[in-house]
Amino acid sequence: MRHLKLVPDNTNIDFMKVRNIALVLSFLLTIASIALVMARGLNLGIDFVGGQVVRVTFEQPINVEELRGRVESLNIGEASIQEFGGPKSYQIRLPKPDGGEDAANKAVSATRALIERSYPGVRVDAGESVSGKVSEELAWSGGLAIGLAMVAIAIYIWFRFEWQFGVGALVTLAHDVSMTMGFFALTQLQVDLNVVAAVLTIVGYSLNDTVVIYDRIRENLRKYRKMAIVPLLNLSLNETLARTMVTSLTILLALGILLAIGPEVIFGLVIAVFLGIFVGTYSSIYISSPILVWLGVTPDSFVKAEPDTPGQQPA
Repeated sequence: MRHLKLVPDNTNIDFMKVRNIALVLSFLLTIASIALVMARGLNLGIDFVGGQVVRVTFEQPINVEELRGRVESLNIGEASIQEFGGPKSYQIRLPKPDGGEDAANKAVSATRALIERSYPGVRVDAGESVSGKVSEELAWSGGLAIGLAMVAIAIYIWFRFEWQFGVGALVTLAHDVSMTMGFFALTQLQVDLNVVAAVLTIVGYSLNDTVVIYDRIRENLRKYRKMAIVPLLNLSLNETLARTMVTSLTILLALGILLAIGPEVIFGLVIAVFLGIFVGTYSSIYISSPILVWLGVTPDSFVKAEPDTPGQQPA
């Protein structure tokens, strides 16, 4: 029985032929993403801007979408509803209303009254507030976690390979993160802690793919001392293409199913990872590798010079 091969053994794609076009395209999209974030901003969730949290326990399982529709009929903003501790207990998170504490208390009271009226026998716990100060700390911590992860990864690759590889990894990760944030700024999908977790996942995946390719490039730099750098990069990318395609496609397939039939509460997480995997696969081929050419890497860049033999005249 023949095995299915997504990439034939003799594949020889000239990836580097369009490296300059890919560079310009990626640069323009990255600038556009940053501009979108600065101009439109992100639709930050309760985790980052503050709001109200109400916990409810029903006598029997309910339709979550029906509950969400009823809560949002109060016109107090988009409600985030998650299962909390069991199939009958839910946590309802409401955005911070204008008008300060009085408006927040009225929103919680209206929500409690609606739920008690619509679901007899339900137990509604007291509402809790997520203050703006706590939200700012969460936003700062989330951004700091992403930034430190990227820097730590660049330093790790620097020491494992050479500084050019570290720069390449950092530029690749910055591209992937900015593209993801640009997408959320464009669509105005809500950004919460789940999205921060998704971005960190993207950083990890992109690193994994980049390290695999860099490791093959390093092996080929030692193996083919007389091969020009561009053909060597093409060879390395084609040798790792099967692994890249299988890994990316299987992950995208699973995420695509979650996007189609998964619960709404994880939609932001799934769409962020889906986009990040797609962009990360592209960047590991068309950014992390070509940047080595732009940084002046050649097949003999890392060959240690042999010490002169005493008494030997230099050539």
